[in-house]
Amino acid sequence: MPIIFSPRQLVQRAEFYHQLSQLTSAGVSILRALEQIKRNPPAPSFRQPLQNLLDELAKGGTLTESLETLDWLPDFDIALIGAGEKSGRLDGCFRSLSSYYNDRARLIKQVISQLIYPVGLVHFAVFIFLIVLPFARSQFNANLPWLFLRAALFLSPLYAGVVLLIYATQSKHGENWRAIIEALIRPIPILGSARHQLALSRLAAALEALTSAGVNIFEAWDVAATVSGSPALRRAVADWKPRVVAGQMPSEAVRSCRLFPEMFSNLYASGEVSGKLDETLRHLHRLYDEEGTRRLQMFAQWSPRLVYLLVVFFIAYQILQFYLGLYGPHSDLSNVLNGF
Repeated sequence: MPIIFSPRQLVQRAEFYHQLSQLTSAGVSILRALEQIKRNPPAPSFRQPLQNLLDELAKGGTLTESLETLDWLPDFDIALIGAGEKSGRLDGCFRSLSSYYNDRARLIKQVISQLIYPVGLVHFAVFIFLIVLPFARSQFNANLPWLFLRAALFLSPLYAGVVLLIYATQSKHGENWRAIIEALIRPIPILGSARHQLALSRLAAALEALTSAGVNIFEAWDVAATVSGSPALRRAVADWKPRVVAGQMPSEAVRSCRLFPEMFSNLYASGEVSGKLDETLRHLHRLYDEEGTRRLQMFAQWSPRLVYLLVVFFIAYQILQFYLGLYGPHSDLSNVLNGF
């Protein structure tokens, strides 16, 4: 599965699903739709995966079976596409996936735009306090390449942290790795709860699509928990599965699990009793998607402010050190005055 780094790649994925939605809604077969998109893909990088998919379809497999043999799309995408294929609602699944990737791209763009100023300020402060002032203090005799190297070494942990964060949060890693990342993110204010709510939203969306397609409720819960992206949810569902198979209602299992908020368990139980579980799951998907996205936006707004505050403290510290170097008890100026 390719690593997604930028909003541009998310927008390209959204455009791919948008084109599929439009073509299948117009009655075009999935094979012809994929061939048409391959001729004019959202990005050149889509051509080879689309050709591989067409080759697999030519062998007689279904769209879901063909996608499962390729390391291209996330499990969440494949699960929704599989449910859409079984229920005959492929166009709706493509439309939902397009909206999902557009929303994620919009959120990442917001984070990047709000981080531009504090990140620029960090580099400006490092340039002034680690290069310009030391060079001036040495009466322009300091080794300038060494000053630049020292500034680069100072910034290197920040760059390494960003690269590690991007690498760590990619979905291509195994479940143990993703479980560690989930455990590390969970205590982070706002971000931890936002991530969990988005996982619940994906679970509800996949569960609704699968049950509407006639998938057995036990299998639907297994698949939905897997594609939620939360190893904790997957393990919780795997733990209670024997009890549900033995006769316990899924709503009782949900209610007994601390990973599901009270609102989720109550609404799921009411949907199960009333026979309107599909409507309830759609409502839960919208509810937790909106709340999770709102919290992510809040985190995106406050993270740059925290970075800005740290930069202000760094600048204040450097200014203090600079003045202590000039006028402190052990400064050159103090030594000259003491000589008189």
